[in-house]
Amino acid sequence: MSFVLGLTGSIGMGKSTTAQMFAEEGLPVWDADATVHRLYAPGQPAALAIGTLFPDALDPDGSVNRATLRALIQADRTVLDRLNAAIHPIVAEDRAQFLTVHEAAEIVLLDVPLLYESRIDTACDAVAVVSAPPEIQRERVLSRGAMTEAEFQTILA
Repeated sequence: MSFVLGLTGSIGMGKSTTAQMFAEEGLPVWDADATVHRLYAPGQPAALAIGTLFPDALDPDGSVNRATLRALIQADRTVLDRLNAAIHPIVAEDRAQFLTVHEAAEIVLLDVPLLYESRIDTACDAVAVVSAPPEIQRERVLSRGAMTEAEFQTILA
């Protein structure tokens, strides 16, 4: 059985860079954000679930339009709870499959931004938290050009 190391921290803290360092040392890494992106692709389980709950959040090709989904969340706080209830079990199944595939590895890394909020910390033997000063976090996130200041503030809240 593998030693499970959880890696967490807020958006723009450097989790991806830190996870990459572990991967370069040969550790299998499960990335929650990358998993969600993959599961949001056309025909994937998360995209299908979102299409059922929020049809306006799907593009014509069947992929999830993240900007539309963020706007729905900003407009109605209940959307996030409904989204999480649908998506978390799908992501949990993917994580379980990863752990099964890599059960012979000495150490595996779970890169999960909401590790404590989703209670995944209870499945970890240890947790590492990545942190950066708020001004660096804000600069990193907004320099990506993928979200507005208001969207960033919503994520932080």
